[in-house]
Amino acid sequence: MNRFQANIHGWLLLLPAAVLLVAFTHFPAVATLWQSFFSTGKPNRPAVFVGLENYRTLIEDDVFWQSLWNNVWYAVGTIPVSIALALVMALAVNRGLRGRAFLRMAYFTPTVLPMIAVANIWLFFFTPQYGLLEQATGLFGLPSHNWLGSPSTALVCVIAVAVWKEAGFFMIFYLAALQQIPPVYAEAAAVEGAGRWYYFRRIVFPLLMPTTLFVLVNAVINSFRLVDHIFVMTRGGPDNASSLVLFYLYEVGFKFWDTAYAAALTMVLLAALASIAIAQFALLEKRTHYR
Repeated sequence: MNRFQANIHGWLLLLPAAVLLVAFTHFPAVATLWQSFFSTGKPNRPAVFVGLENYRTLIEDDVFWQSLWNNVWYAVGTIPVSIALALVMALAVNRGLRGRAFLRMAYFTPTVLPMIAVANIWLFFFTPQYGLLEQATGLFGLPSHNWLGSPSTALVCVIAVAVWKEAGFFMIFYLAALQQIPPVYAEAAAVEGAGRWYYFRRIVFPLLMPTTLFVLVNAVINSFRLVDHIFVMTRGGPDNASSLVLFYLYEVGFKFWDTAYAAALTMVLLAALASIAIAQFALLEKRTHYR
């Protein structure tokens, strides 16, 4: 087989995956971009070209900006906490503890639960007067509080649920990375008299940077694609205090049936996520050590 035939053979092997990628990823993205320049078609009024009108409406949309601001706070609250907690859990179950397999299963169990089921479980925790959290705070004489019905705590409750569910998922990646670090590094550090914190800071954490970069990109994407928990727990309320960008996009597209405006929201969200991912790679790539 000559070089040309080998190239043709390779491209033919890639063809099925490429067709699926174009059909279900690239084509929908281009179609959404094209739709964002048109108005929403009605049975008696076909869609017409409106240019950047949908994007102009987006700039003037107060609910969108509030949802975006909520999303920023949601990302700030979930990303560092879930990643730090995942790393701590991975370090804990990577050691030779008794019952280590049970701990790993307990940490990972929230990840495999359906998101709707998780939201309903936590609804019981946050139920006013009867919920588990209310029972716990009542033991200390604290007054009853509507956790999901208060603008000051609704988003915090959603953040707590997301951290509880995502930390175990990220732990698996850190645990796999920790198990790939040769034990000889720890032995050499012990011979040199390095403490555990120094060994972690100078050896373990730099070797975990590829995993951290992967986890960070996924955490950012996850922070902008939450719909299920919001839909079940708060429906964006009260007064849009817990509305996130993707939930608002869902409401615009499937509740108000303004598909053209939803397409514009989608393109802005995709552009924001792409920009954040590029910035992450640009800033962290120099600090990432591949073995």
